[in-house]
Amino acid sequence: MSSSSQRLSVNNLKDLFDSVEAFLFDCDGVIWKGDQLIDGASQTLHMLRSKGKKLVFVTNNSWKSRSQFAEKFKSLGISVSPDEIFSSSFAAAMYLKLNNFPTQKKVYVIGGDGILDELQLAGFTAFGGPGDADKTIDWKQSGIFEHDKSVGAVVVGIDPKINYYKLQYGTLCIRENPGCLFIATNRDAVGHMTPSQEWPGAGCMVAAVCGSTQKEPVVVGKPSTFMMDFLLEKT
Repeated sequence: MSSSSQRLSVNNLKDLFDSVEAFLFDCDGVIWKGDQLIDGASQTLHMLRSKGKKLVFVTNNSWKSRSQFAEKFKSLGISVSPDEIFSSSFAAAMYLKLNNFPTQKKVYVIGGDGILDELQLAGFTAFGGPGDADKTIDWKQSGIFEHDKSVGAVVVGIDPKINYYKLQYGTLCIRENPGCLFIATNRDAVGHMTPSQEWPGAGCMVAAVCGSTQKEPVVVGKPSTFMMDFLLEKT
């Protein structure tokens, strides 16, 4: 223990609490599990707000957009503004925006509507995601799989409807489109999709694209420094 640190006790708890202006919370497994609110979460958030503390909700779950997460909070009886939410879907859009991604380039998404929504709100043209859930590949045809040469980035997040079509499309964009970015919302191995079990997370989908492209992605979600640096600057 360094000389500048102290053990937390009833004597210094108030000083620590008073010195903190903002509290950052994860969501899955912290505020809720699946669609069930965790005991004490609502009361804790209410207490912090009553003390004038700023709250920020940081989640690696890219399936929803910030507005969709705000609706989920509302359904659980908690009032949260989209501006208080920082999801990895939003982080992916902000990464492209801050790095001056050309608006004439397109973004292919392996993931959910949350990524598509945030990319479109940021002014980018995005496609894929749930729209490609039922598409298949026929190896008996010419053997040529056509893909959009104007795709300049592939964003991969949690995708319970991932399929071979999506993997091939994303792979070709990354391998054949000059300068195409490979962005991962996060590399979590598992996630709290339901209250009782953990399920395969975005890291599984990202690993599949890593395997087919032999490339490593830029990770914008936790624990990458991009998300926290952006949060610090924004708040």
